[in-house]
Amino acid sequence: MWTPTEEEKYGVVICSFRGSVPQGLVLEIGETVQILEKCEGWYRGVSTKKPNVKGLFPANYIHLKKAIVSNRGQYETVVPLEDSIVTEVTATLQEWASLWKQLYVKHKVDLFYKLRHVMNELIDLRRQLLSGHLTQDQVREVKRHITVRLDWGNEHLGLDLVPRKDFEVVDSDQISVSDLYKMHLSSRQSVQQSTSQVDTMRPRHGETCRMPVPHHFFFSLKSFTYNTIGEDSDVFFSLYDMREGKQISERFLVRLNKNGGPRNPEKIERMCALFTDLSSKDMKRDLYIVAHVIRIGRMLLNDSKKGPAHLHYRRPYGCAVLSILDVLQSLTELKEEKDFVLKVYTCNNESEWTQIHENIIRKSSTKYSAPSASHGLIISLQLFRGDMEQIRRENPMIFNRGLAITRKLGFPDVIMPEMKIVGCDIRNDLYLTLEKGDFERGGKSVQKNIEVTMYVLYADGEILKDCISLGSGEPNRSSYHSFVLYHSNSPRWGEIIKLPIPIDRFRGSHLRFEFRHCSTKDKGEKKLFGFSFSPLMRDDGTTLSDDIHELYVYKCDENSTFNNHALYLGLPCCKEDYNGCPNIPSSLIFQRSTKESFFISTQLSSTKLTQNVDLLALLKWKAFPDRIMDILGRLRHVSGEEIVKFLQDILDTLFVILDDNTEKYGLLVFQSLVFIINLLRDIKYFHFRPVMDTYIQKHFAGALAYKELIRCLKWYMDCSAELIRQDHIQEAMRALEYLFKFIVQSRILYSRATCGMEEEQFRSSIQELFQSIRFVLSLDSRNSETLLFTQAALLNSFPTIFDELLQMFTVQEVAEFVRGTLGSMPSTVHIGQSMDVVKLQSIARTVDSRLFSFSESRRILLPVVLHHIHLHLRQQKELLICSGILGSIFSIVKTSSLEADVMEEVEMMVESLLDVLLQTLLTIMSKSHAQEAVRGQRCPQCTAEITGEYVSCLLSLLRQMCDTHYQHLLDNFQSKDELKEFLLKIFCVFRNLMKMSVFPRDWMVMRLLTSNIIVTTVQYLSSALHKNFTETDFDFKVWNSYFSLAVLFINQPSLQLEIITSAKRKKILDKYGDMRVMMAYELFSMWQNLGEHKIHFIPGMIGPFLGVTLVPQPEVRNIMIPIFHDMMDWEQRKNGNFKQVESELIDKLDSMVSEGKGDESYRELFSLLTQLFGPYPSLLEKVEQETWRETGISFVTSVTRLMERLLDYRDCMKGEETENKKVGCTVNLMNFYKSEINKEEMYIRYIHKLCDMHLQAENYTEAAFTLLLYCELLQWEDRPLREFLHYPSQTEWQRKEGLCRKIIHYFNKGKSWEFGIPLCRELACQYESLYDYQSLSWIRKMEASYYDNIIEQQRLEPEFFRVGFYGRKFPFFLRNKEYVCRGHDYERLEAFQQRMLSEFPQAVAMQHPNHPDDAILQCDAQYLQIYAVTPIPDYVDVLQMDRVPDRVKSFYRVNNVRKFRYDRPFHKGPKDKDNEFKSLWIERTTLTLTHSLPGISRWFEVERRELVEVSPLENAIQVVENKNQELRALISQYQHKQVHGNINLLSMCLNGVIDAAVNGGIARYQEAFFDKDYITKHPGDAEKISQLKELMQEQVHVLGVGLAVHEKFVHPEMRPLHKKLIDQFQMMRASLYHEFPCLDKLSPACSGTSTPRGNVLASHSPMSPENIKMSHRHSPMNLMGTGRHSSSSLSSHASSEAGNMMMMGDNSMGETPEDLYHHMQLAYHNPRYQGSVTNVSVLSSSQASPSSSSLSSTHSAPSQMITSAPSSTRDKYRHAREMMLLLPTHRDRPSSAMYPAAILENGQVITPCTLTPSTTLWVIPPRPFPPGRCASLLSTPSQPPLQAPNRAWMAATPRCLAAPVAVYPP
Repeated sequence: MWTPTEEEKYGVVICSFRGSVPQGLVLEIGETVQILEKCEGWYRGVSTKKPNVKGLFPANYIHLKKAIVSNRGQYETVVPLEDSIVTEVTATLQEWASLWKQLYVKHKVDLFYKLRHVMNELIDLRRQLLSGHLTQDQVREVKRHITVRLDWGNEHLGLDLVPRKDFEVVDSDQISVSDLYKMHLSSRQSVQQSTSQVDTMRPRHGETCRMPVPHHFFFSLKSFTYNTIGEDSDVFFSLYDMREGKQISERFLVRLNKNGGPRNPEKIERMCALFTDLSSKDMKRDLYIVAHVIRIGRMLLNDSKKGPAHLHYRRPYGCAVLSILDVLQSLTELKEEKDFVLKVYTCNNESEWTQIHENIIRKSSTKYSAPSASHGLIISLQLFRGDMEQIRRENPMIFNRGLAITRKLGFPDVIMPEMKIVGCDIRNDLYLTLEKGDFERGGKSVQKNIEVTMYVLYADGEILKDCISLGSGEPNRSSYHSFVLYHSNSPRWGEIIKLPIPIDRFRGSHLRFEFRHCSTKDKGEKKLFGFSFSPLMRDDGTTLSDDIHELYVYKCDENSTFNNHALYLGLPCCKEDYNGCPNIPSSLIFQRSTKESFFISTQLSSTKLTQNVDLLALLKWKAFPDRIMDILGRLRHVSGEEIVKFLQDILDTLFVILDDNTEKYGLLVFQSLVFIINLLRDIKYFHFRPVMDTYIQKHFAGALAYKELIRCLKWYMDCSAELIRQDHIQEAMRALEYLFKFIVQSRILYSRATCGMEEEQFRSSIQELFQSIRFVLSLDSRNSETLLFTQAALLNSFPTIFDELLQMFTVQEVAEFVRGTLGSMPSTVHIGQSMDVVKLQSIARTVDSRLFSFSESRRILLPVVLHHIHLHLRQQKELLICSGILGSIFSIVKTSSLEADVMEEVEMMVESLLDVLLQTLLTIMSKSHAQEAVRGQRCPQCTAEITGEYVSCLLSLLRQMCDTHYQHLLDNFQSKDELKEFLLKIFCVFRNLMKMSVFPRDWMVMRLLTSNIIVTTVQYLSSALHKNFTETDFDFKVWNSYFSLAVLFINQPSLQLEIITSAKRKKILDKYGDMRVMMAYELFSMWQNLGEHKIHFIPGMIGPFLGVTLVPQPEVRNIMIPIFHDMMDWEQRKNGNFKQVESELIDKLDSMVSEGKGDESYRELFSLLTQLFGPYPSLLEKVEQETWRETGISFVTSVTRLMERLLDYRDCMKGEETENKKVGCTVNLMNFYKSEINKEEMYIRYIHKLCDMHLQAENYTEAAFTLLLYCELLQWEDRPLREFLHYPSQTEWQRKEGLCRKIIHYFNKGKSWEFGIPLCRELACQYESLYDYQSLSWIRKMEASYYDNIIEQQRLEPEFFRVGFYGRKFPFFLRNKEYVCRGHDYERLEAFQQRMLSEFPQAVAMQHPNHPDDAILQCDAQYLQIYAVTPIPDYVDVLQMDRVPDRVKSFYRVNNVRKFRYDRPFHKGPKDKDNEFKSLWIERTTLTLTHSLPGISRWFEVERRELVEVSPLENAIQVVENKNQELRALISQYQHKQVHGNINLLSMCLNGVIDAAVNGGIARYQEAFFDKDYITKHPGDAEKISQLKELMQEQVHVLGVGLAVHEKFVHPEMRPLHKKLIDQFQMMRASLYHEFPCLDKLSPACSGTSTPRGNVLASHSPMSPENIKMSHRHSPMNLMGTGRHSSSSLSSHASSEAGNMMMMGDNSMGETPEDLYHHMQLAYHNPRYQGSVTNVSVLSSSQASPSSSSLSSTHSAPSQMITSAPSSTRDKYRHAREMMLLLPTHRDRPSSAMYPAAILENGQVITPCTLTPSTTLWVIPPRPFPPGRCASLLSTPSQPPLQAPNRAWMAATPRCLAAPVAVYPP
């Protein structure tokens, strides 16, 4: 039985469940579930991902978690009982998971791997939090790491920024908008700090100065590698400042044995130190870690003779250094230990030992050397930041390793309090440096080996134990022995020793230095020869000064005794001491050695001892009663370090002096107290403020002091108006906080002692003091800078005294004091910029104080605070500080919102601030717009920061307002004009908020809260708008502002919930609802309230309301439908039609498309808009109920059709689409505007858009034709035209002239000069009529240059392709239509087909030319049918003229063409087995386009198609006729020297025709059509047969002339080929002799074989069209075969349709009509393409012969031509060959008109894929060549015929013979 669960409410899926049971709930691992019921090991519940789907799942698949359940029952909600940050991490990781995978899909691999790393880190950190084993500090640190990573990931994934406080997500309902804004800024700053450490935030008011963070170096010695010293050693490590040349830290000592390990076994892995208290300034120094190695052993290393083995000396050995600056960067980034190796160098001269580290740093290599072995110290370093307590908490492990704290010499930059008060250890360290000594030789032949021994002795002569430290890390000792320098009477030691002497033993103690000579003889004695001493304190009580001290050396020997220390303490220790006691008897036991001296230096770091005489005099003032005034005056000259060390003693002394004689010393004590208080304001001593506080609370005993302090303070203030110098007054003002602390504590002590006596006098004195304060503040300081500073100091300190006053007065009393003081400040804001700032900062600190948190005080203080802010906002002064004050006020009010007094406070703020806040925001926003105009000047008031501050303030105020506040606000307006001004302001501010995007896109919490406040405010204000401005007082401006605001609000990106995740959408809807719907209902309600005034918003609001319909929210669209209906209805009533609505709607639809930024959802939004005009229920439903039903339906239908085109246009304009799609879309839309809805302006706009597209694609001819459309709309009139697009205001004549010039320019760039010439003439006519001869001259010259260009410049002839788009998946303008496209330069069929398939990647290429059936037309797919077509020119007359240059004809062949054709061969009737040409027919399709090419597009739709059939005989006629024309054109060019260079082109052409004729080409025609049977069966073809005969005769004559020209220009190396051509020409004539008896007459020069070759062609005269043309018949079919300049040809000649050759053997005749058709075409193969196997298998699409199939095109130059052609031309042909290789293999391509039959080699099919660049360009026929043919074709004069080709032969063969052979069946 299912029972509701009580505790088991929430869990996590730990194993995926597939829902394999009835009603099973599918769950994935990691999902969370809410459990409703349970039954026998099963749960029923929901997944939090899909809360609406309930189901069953196993209980053991769920890990239960504690949760809080609210509203138990059907609608209960469950919240997991865990740390909120854990819940956030879980939700965030789930959200990131899908986005992370998308990064890989989108190739953002770098971010993909970074995010994976961050996600793994978050999982690990979450696991640590859940473990429950962390300390509070560790938990805080883990949370910090988590939030940094969460914010980083959200930032990089474009997700929302999460506002936080103390690592927890804040609830926007619990804090003010101002605080929420600041938290967003803080979160954003933390994200930015991950990439930048620069803190650009301004310091806020009330912030204390940031304390400098100390740095610490953790140091660890790992080992001393390759230690070959063989003796024990001491290694001293210290920090050295190279720039200042001094050591800045204590020394860290490591004692090693002779093996390099620690001498103490317990020190293994524990040789580590922490160099502490380094400031940021220190880190910028040129610091080095310096290691000095001192060995302990014999005098000379490895010399056993020098001294006995039992005596050990400390001897210098070596030094190593490491630059901190070099490694600091890596240490900072690594944040863990890093190892380094320090190489140890030895000193070459011991006398320079003290400078060895400097020499190594300076790299003075002559002064040191590296030992033979590689000595190295391996150390590790780690950098820490923070105070010692923090370091100890965060890194407890390093402190467990016997860490040696190594302090900085002297005090750090920030001195921490010692003190007994706070329980810290007392520091009392004297650092002594053994500098040097100068000693006599003492009668010895060599210099001494001097060792210094030092003791610390007490006054009684006792040696102090453990008061000498050689370095941290080792225990203290009682004596010190210096190292020994060998044979040096002037040793330089430079060793620093720390003397940690107890404070109670310091006075009376002294230092004794004993000097011994260390003999190296056998006995090895250490002989004492002198000593020095120095007391630690002087007679006046001060310690030894920080300086170098020269000590006297006294002679003594080993027999001398120091038991009676008084014997030498009475002697002078140094020169200063000697001057103090000049009469010293000479009979003492110790005599001074005048020639010897000893130098030491000292530095005291003590918290209890002083070296200052003045300070000591103050502390012992009773000993000098007559000097008290002088002693108090000299306190200012004591250093701060000394004062803070003796702070409590000094304060006690001062107040004792004050009590001793108040009248005499009161003012001096007050000044001293002020000096000490201000000293603690210094950042170096800031940490002593708690010491001062503790002193006041626990140790201060001056019960009577308050009277004198108040009197002095009041006297200072009263004097401020009179004194010129006010430095001492300003100091007293700065010390106000602690003065009041002393005053209040003193009064408390007095009150306790006297049971509250003199209370009234105290209160009275405080009131008098405040009157003096008000007096100072009220003084006019405009002319006195000194007084200004005094007032500023007073205002800065004033808020700090509130807490002290609250101890003695009530909240109301203190508030009255403060109000009176603030009220005494000048109200104007003209007293000076700096004073304004100080005044506002004082107010800000007042608001931030504890006093202001009491509602009783706020009631008193708030009016005066608001008054000052109001004044500054009115003047636009100090806006940033004012915003901070307001933010603090709103924060306090929000936290106190449960109190009843808040209503009154909000009322005050509304009355004082609302209007001025609106005005301020409008000003700031207007400046923000103008900011771009003044570059380089950053106005703080125009930044986004200050705008955001004031927006948050306004929103905070509006959020606090309730019904009562709005009612009072609206009732308080004196007139409707005031109300109108207010409404306009607030509506304008709201609109600017949404337009300017004040808050960044990822501040979703802030944006949603802003929207909620706006919609709430608008709901309150709507009633006032309706009530006051609807009827007779209707105001269009206010209503229009309201509607604009509503539209902007609904369209806000942050409110479009459809584009966010479902979980986030649910969260928003639960909290705020759909605010778009709320505003839409409000808008609809207000629209209905307008009544007859609706007509004022037609058509103005059509566009904005249309924008609302783009919102993908069905309810919003349903709300808007009646509004559109209303608009149509009201205009119909007024004008009888709704043309305005229609026109505006169309314009706005178009502009919305054009201005779209291309976001992915735009397409869907427009699709939704079509539903608005779509089927029921829709606008159409409402329209059909009206009397104007028909026009309404027509309008809706028209808009719907426009929408279809706009959608296509939108898709194409995304930037991803290709040029053709964009152009087609634009043309389609442009034609719609012109023809269907007659919108001329929109039509013109799209003309220019289309023109720009063509220009971008460099289609200049099409751009010119496009612009011509606009030009044709204009007339040559002087009618003025308004400014439009980029055209200025001008007359119609001027605009048309400018357009004509631009069009002419584009025609020139497109080399379409023939189209530009008529425009030149039109302009010339206009110029001539206006007598503008200058312009006329210019245009005539332009026209003349165009004629020159036509004749002189080469132009490529384009290819044309027919494309069919079949299937419903194509865009509207292409669907199931066919087009003819003008190809690009050098573009062939394969390239074009590839381009089309790349433009439509989903399309499938159809493999046949047949028209598709209905199944393909109606399917949801894309099919492309592409093949080449041949143009049929319209200008036939030009092409038939004989004297027209070929370049002129070439233009008219391919321009102004509207008709195109393509041919398909087929057999009709039975196929003739002997000669299949007899039954091979041609199916010719003619396509007629809607417009001629070229035009406004590179392609136009096919308007009509016609089908005709061409008989075999007609086809033969056309083939022969085309070849004759090609030959004539080519021969003519060589005769007139139009073609320069080699003769290869003519050679190949002649060879192709003659060889084909000899080998069966013409012979096949003879067999087919000259046969008697054929003539008998086809009597109607007699005329055509005669025509074919005449053409053959003509060809023989043309060939004869061509051979004559060839004879003239042929190269000597090509003579064998020419001879072969002559011989084959004779054979050709012979084969035709019987058919044409008159042939000899036509070509007498070629009739005899005995005629020498040189004379055979000599009789031929230069060829001209007249003497070539015999029976040539002009017809359109003939004209199609004339030469064309193909864009892939190498010459300016056209080629016939026979074009590419086919290689085959005798028995390789095709079995299909297409094969036979190919053979027939190849009877006259194009010689241009010989030599290229690549093109063999494909028929030419560029040839214009009537017999061409024109279904495929791959052109390639012959090998011999490629070698001699320019490189660019070779590249073009190489490209053509490569494209051929991309064709499908033979088995994938049917032998059809789309893909012709492939090459046959040895009876096998050669597929294009077998042709590679390495393929030998030879074809071996299936049977041997006839011997004559092979020898004549392949032999050279020097080489016999070859049986098989090889590469070596090809290299030696003339280029013309390297071509493969085309062989045809006889």
